[in-house]
Amino acid sequence: MSGTLFLVPNTLDFGVVGSDPPPLSDDLPLGVVRTAARLAHWVAENAKTTRAFLKRVDAVVPLAQALQAVEIVELPRPPKGSKAPASGASLDALLAPALAGHDMGLISEAGLPAVADPGALLVDAAHRLSIKVVPLAGASSLMLALAASGLNGQSFAFVGYLPVEAAERAARIRELEALSRKAGQTQMLIETPYRNEAMLDALLASLAPTTRLSVSCGLTLACGWTRTDTVARWKAGKSAIPKDIPAVFSLLV
Repeated sequence: MSGTLFLVPNTLDFGVVGSDPPPLSDDLPLGVVRTAARLAHWVAENAKTTRAFLKRVDAVVPLAQALQAVEIVELPRPPKGSKAPASGASLDALLAPALAGHDMGLISEAGLPAVADPGALLVDAAHRLSIKVVPLAGASSLMLALAASGLNGQSFAFVGYLPVEAAERAARIRELEALSRKAGQTQMLIETPYRNEAMLDALLASLAPTTRLSVSCGLTLACGWTRTDTVARWKAGKSAIPKDIPAVFSLLV
């Protein structure tokens, strides 16, 4: 009998709070921590942050084996400049422990694995191989931002990153605004933190004055905030947005 692939949520504070993160109990249910503590096989977006996560787990629930004995394998990354996904064969190989009867964990650098995350490809492979998949509860920056925005939570779309080139980015923003206007649908996007300010400026320059724009920054952190306002009011008093903390941008016409 195959093992189970557990989708283990990570906190949203890595790379933000430095070497003194808050207790895991602030963000994760005890049941999630207990499951993480017993798993000996992991597939991770980043092995280093996974080890840091497991050290925090160990402080709450002792690991079933020494951290050095825990197997952590990183998801394959496409060659630089290539958008080709990992091959099915390479993904199947990562699931070998589950096929041998061992439970496994899949974890992202932050938030829920397989949501806006390359781990979705591994989950798809697990289903193809008839491996049981169990998602565990934890914070998702996208869902928290949507809930805090006050925008349409009945119909929404996550569109990921926008083009970096200014003209292409402006055209994409106008396209998303038109989609929102036609369907009454919230459009959500993210950006690399050091380009947060540039993204906010591009949104304010391209969107209509009456379009509502919501920005959520540093969710679950003590410094976290959400602001939803019309573009006109944003322009009248733009909120400062940090360049080292992740943010989620949402718009609704």
